[in-house]
Amino acid sequence: MSDALWLALALLLVLEGLMPAINPGGWRRMFEQILGLQDHQIRAVGLASMVAGLVLLWLLQSS
Repeated sequence: MSDALWLALALLLVLEGLMPAINPGGWRRMFEQILGLQDHQIRAVGLASMVAGLVLLWLLQSS
């Protein structure tokens, strides 16, 4: 894998760890709310996140 991919994965881990480290109670409440969502709602959020990430990657690569 390229160094850029390893850097991206490392940054993802840092960002994923921020919320539980800073506000564990809020993180827990957020997951409780997510558990109450239906599958299609969770899928829509996941797809929207993927599209936003792909658009951002495309914009960064084209500049």
